[in-house]
Amino acid sequence: MTDHDNRPEAVNDAAPQTDAGASQPADNVEPHPAVVIEKLNAENVEMKDRVLRTLAEMENLRRRTEKEIADAKTYGVTNLARDMIAFADNLRRAIESVPADAREAGGNLRTLVEGLELTERDFLSRLSRHGVKKLEPQGQKFDPNMHEALFEIPDPGVPSGTVMQVVEAGYSIGDRCLRPAKVGVARGGPKASNGEDSAAQNG
Repeated sequence: MTDHDNRPEAVNDAAPQTDAGASQPADNVEPHPAVVIEKLNAENVEMKDRVLRTLAEMENLRRRTEKEIADAKTYGVTNLARDMIAFADNLRRAIESVPADAREAGGNLRTLVEGLELTERDFLSRLSRHGVKKLEPQGQKFDPNMHEALFEIPDPGVPSGTVMQVVEAGYSIGDRCLRPAKVGVARGGPKASNGEDSAAQNG
């Protein structure tokens, strides 16, 4: 064979290479800009949602922590306060044990009673600075959360449920009852009015 007879084969051998080279750009086609923007927007929305959720969780944690700290400050002395009100009871008993005529007579006994009363007021004031307050339910409507009813006092001239007598003083700490006041309540009079009763009557 001559060289001329081999030329077509050489040309044919080169042709497939040209076709293979032409097919390469099809594999590297970039996505349409609109598709890219849509994908980025979706990722942005997802990241924004995660950030908002994280911020909300952090805010809830901050509020819970602040409440726990406030409760610890307010109610951390509960056990100590419960013991201290027993001391306040003893002071009151000591004062009330002195007959009224002995106080009026003057002298050292009267001075002693006045000293005890001054000590009691100072002690209650110090308790108040720590959130402990003495309950004064006399004449108020009975509150089962703060009062303990020992007996009823028939009195048609007083609204039922009114505290008529305080047998033992009660104390609160913050918004909680430290020790309920032991009381006697009125029975037989008109029902004590409250906001709910008024609303029902107006309705």
